[in-house]
Amino acid sequence: MNSAPRPLVDRFGRVHTDLRVSLTDRCNLRCTYCMPAEGLAWLPGAELLGDDEVVRLVRIAVRRLGIRSVRLTGGEPLLRRGLPGLVRRIAALGPEVSLTTNGIGLARTAAELKSAGLHRVNVSLDTLRPERYAAITRRDRIADVFAGLAAARDAGLAPVKVNAVPVRGVNDDELVPLVEFAAEHGYRMRFIESMPLDAQGAWDRARMVTADEILAALGARWELLPTGRAAGEEGAGPAGSGRRGTPPAEEWRIAGTDTVVGVIASVTRPFCGGCDRVRLTADGQLRNCLFATEESDLRALLRDGDGGGDDEGDARIEAAWRAAIAGKGPGHAIGAAGFVRPARPMSAIGG
Repeated sequence: MNSAPRPLVDRFGRVHTDLRVSLTDRCNLRCTYCMPAEGLAWLPGAELLGDDEVVRLVRIAVRRLGIRSVRLTGGEPLLRRGLPGLVRRIAALGPEVSLTTNGIGLARTAAELKSAGLHRVNVSLDTLRPERYAAITRRDRIADVFAGLAAARDAGLAPVKVNAVPVRGVNDDELVPLVEFAAEHGYRMRFIESMPLDAQGAWDRARMVTADEILAALGARWELLPTGRAAGEEGAGPAGSGRRGTPPAEEWRIAGTDTVVGVIASVTRPFCGGCDRVRLTADGQLRNCLFATEESDLRALLRDGDGGGDDEGDARIEAAWRAAIAGKGPGHAIGAAGFVRPARPMSAIGG
C-alpha cells in the first residue's frame, strides 16, 4: 500500500495514533497494588503472540491505520526474550517506539535497546527508600532500578520518565523527594492516580492520592507553572482527520528551573474525550480502552490459514480493528453507578 492510511477514527471523532503493545503478562515484581504475593496464573506460551505476529500487527497498524507511536509494555517487557531484535523490527516500520518497564533489567539492556531504535523509556519507581521499596514490590531490587535509570539516561533514551503511584499511608510522604531525585539526575517525574486494575480487586478510592492533593503538596514547596495540557494546550492530530489526541499527563514546570512534573489523573480528571490510544494484549486481544470489558480477537485472525500473511488477510485484520474502535465508548465511567471493572488486571492488559 503506497497511499496514506485512512485515520483510525471512532464514532466520537477521536483519532487513534498511539498503540500500546503488551509483550508478556509476566512480571518479576509483586507490587501490592497490582497483584497478590504469590503472583498470577501466567498465560501459556502458545497463547502469546510470537515476534512475527507482533510485527505483522504493528505493520498493519502503521501502514493501514495511521498509528505513529508504539509503546511496549507488560507485565514486564524486559522479560521478553530477544527484545532488542523485536524493537529493531518494529522501529524499521517507522513509528516512535517507547517502553514502560520496572527498570530491573534496564542496566544491561538500555544501550542495546537504544541501538535497536528505542526512543525513550518510562520506569516505575514508587519510593526512594530500600525498605519501603521491598515492602511495596515484595522484592529487594531498588539498586537495580537506580542502575537502570542511570543506564537509560546515559544511553540517550530521553526523556527518562519516572512513574510513581502515590498511595495514602504508603508513599504519599515522598512526593517532594521523588521530584527532587528526578531533577537531580535529569529524569522527568510523573505521578499517576491509582486505578481499579489490581488483580485482587482491593482498590480503595479512599487510599488514592488525587491530582489535587499531589499538586497541593508540590505547590507548598515550589511555584508550579502549567504547561502543555495543564495550560490548555492539546497535541495536534492529522489535519482534517478528526479530534485531536490528548496526552495523558498534565504537566507543570517548577518556576526558575527546567524541571517538569507530570500528573496522570485518570480517575479525578479523566481525559477520555481526547484519547488516542488502543491496546493489544500479549495474547493478541485488541482493547479499545484500558477499562474495556470486551476484546476483539486478532490472534485468531492472524492464525487463520484462510487469510495467511497476504494483503487479503491484512485487510481482514484491518477491518476487525476498525470495527473495534468504532465501538469505543465515550469514557471509562469510574465512579458511576454502572461502572464494571475489566476482567483482566493491569499486568495482563498492558499499560
